[in-house]
Amino acid sequence: MKITPKRYLALDVLRGMTVAFMIIVNTPGSWSEIYAPLEHATWHGCTPTDVVFPSFLFVVGNALSFSIHKLELLPAKQFFKKSIYRGFIIFAIGWLLNAFPFVNFTGGHYEWKDMTGIRLWGVLQRIGVCYTLAAILVYYFNRRWLMIISGVLLAGYWLILYSFGDYTLPGNAVLKIDLLYLTPKNMYRHYDIPFEPLGLLSTLPSVVNVLIGYLCGSYLQQSDRLAAIKGLSGIGAIMILIGMGWNVIFPFNKALWTSSYVLYTSGIDMVLLAGLIWVLDIWQFKKWSYFFEVFGKNPLFIYILSWVVAVLIGIIHIDGPSLKGIIYKNAFTNWLSPKNASLAFAVVFMLMMWVVGWVMDRRRVYVKV
Repeated sequence: MKITPKRYLALDVLRGMTVAFMIIVNTPGSWSEIYAPLEHATWHGCTPTDVVFPSFLFVVGNALSFSIHKLELLPAKQFFKKSIYRGFIIFAIGWLLNAFPFVNFTGGHYEWKDMTGIRLWGVLQRIGVCYTLAAILVYYFNRRWLMIISGVLLAGYWLILYSFGDYTLPGNAVLKIDLLYLTPKNMYRHYDIPFEPLGLLSTLPSVVNVLIGYLCGSYLQQSDRLAAIKGLSGIGAIMILIGMGWNVIFPFNKALWTSSYVLYTSGIDMVLLAGLIWVLDIWQFKKWSYFFEVFGKNPLFIYILSWVVAVLIGIIHIDGPSLKGIIYKNAFTNWLSPKNASLAFAVVFMLMMWVVGWVMDRRRVYVKV
């Protein structure tokens, strides 16, 4: 008899909320006119925007808790092939997005990009690696061991950063490791120095975000609604408090993906998920949820599409200004304050992506890697 795991609407809505907010923070009308909660912390600290990407990893773990039932039936060789292939495809798409549209607009004309200078890492690259590593761990270890492994990864990462540098931009171990295999031109270049916030070493603690998402998804499938709400909110609150305490000596830092940051953001996700279960499953207040379900049904595709469209409207120039600049100036800045205009542009852009997702859902088109 085939056993189908229980589905939780709250998980789909949380995934959709994450994608929607990720699009908003990635596509302001002007990067110089952003409300503080929609900006990343400069270095140490954690803003609402800094919670978005960890939440995406958390929902990747949620999804893994449902798909693992099929993967566990595969022979080890086939499982490894499938998991590594999926991670590689996601990584490769991320690298291509970094290179896209393969040209720069300088001096009033287009010229081909230097492909040797393309950034190696990025959002999708981290998702791909974290998915593969988490899937392998889930395949071989039970939940108790996954909790132990998560603790070891967070404590071990803290020890590495403490022992081989400090927590500053130029002196941290994350940078030192990345410089062993990357040149500065292959790194993120929007800090004071070339630095890769999504590089190799900091991937280790980010795997824990996926594992916590997996553990929460597994817990939900084996618990009734009220028990799930109590468990998630209680444990989530404890993780938030532990993260805040750890923050005193190991500060929240998205760029370093510190262990305190992992616990804090995962705790927030758990409390938020508990709240969604309460609203959607206990109160049965679901009329608003479809908006986010649309994003949640094609999350990777909509994220990739938003990136491609945002890049294209920025690189296409018409008599000087970019297409984005023309739209932003004529449709938003002439009647809104600078920050409101920037936010409105991002919200409208997000709604355009929603329309695409809605059409895909109506036609039952769901893109999976």
